[in-house]
Amino acid sequence: MNLSELPAVSAPLPWQGAAWSRLQGQLESGQLPHALLLAGPADIGKARLALALARLLLCHQPEAGHNCGHCPACRYSQSGSHGDFRWLQPEGKSKVIKIEQVRDAIAFAFRTAGFGSRKVLVLEPAEAMTTSAANALLKCLEEPAGGTHIILACERLQGVPATVRSRCQLLKLALPSAQQCLPWLNHLTGSGDTSAELLRLASGMPLRAERLYRESGSDGLQARQAGLQALAGGEPAVAAVATLFGQLDPALALEEIAVFVQQYLRRQDAGSLRAGRDLFRLLDRLQALRGAVAAGSNPNPQLMVETVLIGLRDSFGKRGSNATMPTWTRETQS
Repeated sequence: MNLSELPAVSAPLPWQGAAWSRLQGQLESGQLPHALLLAGPADIGKARLALALARLLLCHQPEAGHNCGHCPACRYSQSGSHGDFRWLQPEGKSKVIKIEQVRDAIAFAFRTAGFGSRKVLVLEPAEAMTTSAANALLKCLEEPAGGTHIILACERLQGVPATVRSRCQLLKLALPSAQQCLPWLNHLTGSGDTSAELLRLASGMPLRAERLYRESGSDGLQARQAGLQALAGGEPAVAAVATLFGQLDPALALEEIAVFVQQYLRRQDAGSLRAGRDLFRLLDRLQALRGAVAAGSNPNPQLMVETVLIGLRDSFGKRGSNATMPTWTRETQS
C-alpha cells in the first residue's frame, strides 16, 4: 500500500457497505475493538477497508461517515506523514513482516498521540508476520495502549497464529458478486462488456480485474488460462505453459493455478469429487507452497511452476478424457 499518494477521502468499496455500517455503528457506540482482524479472499479490498477505517479514526471532523479530507489530520494522512499512523507490510524484496518492524510498532503504540486522541496501526498481510514478530505483537494485543487501534488484514486466516486471532475481533469479508462489482468496474472501463470479461478473467476478484485493466494484462491471463486448460486436456507441453507464467510473481502464479483447479472441483457432483483425490492433493500442495512463499521462502520460480504444472497435467489425466474442463461462465461469477 502506497500511503504517499492518497485521495483526500478514503471510502470503502461499494460491496463493503454492510461491513462498513457495522464498523461505523461500533465506533459511534464506543464498541469498536482495539484489535480488529479483517479476513477474506485475495483482491477484494481488505486493505482499502482498513485504510478507510484508519483515516476515519484519525480524522478530526468526520463527514458523511468518512474522513473529511480537509482537516490537518486528513492532510497529513493523505501525504503519508501522519505521526500517529503506521502501516506495516513486507519491506523491499522481503516477503515477511519482521520482528524489528513489530518492535518499532510496539514502541509507537505506547507513545502518546501527537495529533489527536488516537493512534492507528495496520498490519497487512497479517499472515506475513514471522513467528517471532507475531509473538512480539501479543504485548500490544494483551495490554492495549490507550487510544491505539490495531487493524490486521489477511487472506489466509489459518496463516495467522491462533494466539493473535483469539485476541482480535474477527470480521470476515466474502467474495462479492458480479452484480456488486460490475457497476464499479464500469466507471473505470466505460464498457459493461469489458468489465464482465475482466471480472471473468480475474476469477471474480474485483481488484485483480482493476489491476488487469490498468496494466493491460488481460491478454496474458487469458493465455495462461488457455494453457492450463490444454494441460488439463492432456497436452504434454508443460514447458510452453510454464513460460506463460514466467513473468508472474510466484505467489500469483500459484494462486491462479489453485483457482483453476478449484473452479473445476466446484462443477463436479459428489461421486466425481470422491474420485478426485489427486486434485485435492494438488490443492493441498499448492496451499503449502503459497504458505512457504508468503513466509519468505525463495524457490526457483520456473522449477516450482513446472513441477506444479506437471502435477496438474497428471492429476487431470487420471480423471479420464471425459472430464469436464474448468471454464468460467457468468453463473459462476454470481
